[in-house]
Amino acid sequence: MRGKQQPVNTAEGMALVRAIEASRPEGVRICYDPIARSLVNGISFTLSKLVIDSGVYGLMFRGAIEFITSRERYIDDFLKARLSEGLDQVVILGAGFDTRAYRIAGIEKTRVFEVDHPAMQEVKLKRLKKVIDPLPDHVTFVRVDFNTQTLGERLPASGYDEQGKTLFIWQGVTMYLTQEGVDRTLAFIAHHSGSGSAVIFDYFYNETLSGMKTVRWITRAVGERLIFGIDEGRIEPFLTRRGFRDIHNATTGELKRLYFTGPNAGRPISTGVAIASARVDKAGD
Repeated sequence: MRGKQQPVNTAEGMALVRAIEASRPEGVRICYDPIARSLVNGISFTLSKLVIDSGVYGLMFRGAIEFITSRERYIDDFLKARLSEGLDQVVILGAGFDTRAYRIAGIEKTRVFEVDHPAMQEVKLKRLKKVIDPLPDHVTFVRVDFNTQTLGERLPASGYDEQGKTLFIWQGVTMYLTQEGVDRTLAFIAHHSGSGSAVIFDYFYNETLSGMKTVRWITRAVGERLIFGIDEGRIEPFLTRRGFRDIHNATTGELKRLYFTGPNAGRPISTGVAIASARVDKAGD
């Protein structure tokens, strides 16, 4: 997790992309988040949709929208598959404006912990209550200021069961962390979750980060810094050393094969980023 406040505008930017994609016809859209539009400013939605639909954004950041939408879909599909196997808990790290706890069928049968900075959660709760009131009982909001608190302190104090079969969703976060921050979170997952637990997260290749000067300048301007990556082709040893097995690395090539077919076949998707999933390596599993 991040050791500082996650800027609201970054979370809102991702929600805007999901809202715009949800507005497309069913046979065309890649992901579907019917709640996202209620969480974003109406004027921002209209202007952003104009920029994206005009192709201007795609010219500046080729394939970025396609990665964001397919990442959402892939993690949705992964979550649904794990729910079908049986889960006790879902932990969403750096939740931002994530809405999976309210739109994925069957998730209400689990405990969901949304973990984020207090300031970010305050904004989300204010907007969410305008759409969903009362909020469902299966969701617990865990406020963590990583300048003064740790995941190991706050999650158990909020009712998290360290013996429960848990899926950790860690979307759009690792690239803003230090190596130490990533290692601390993975260590918590590996050592404080039950048999059958898993994690899914996206990450940049180090080779990509070194060439992203414009994107890094933009993220710094909104209060973020892209600093963490993993060498291409090294995710398996990286996660094995940290207590995980059954590692899968979904490249953007795989995402394109899965989701960009039919009317979407010609849409490009950015490279140099991937989605890793793995199970906790528990003795006896």
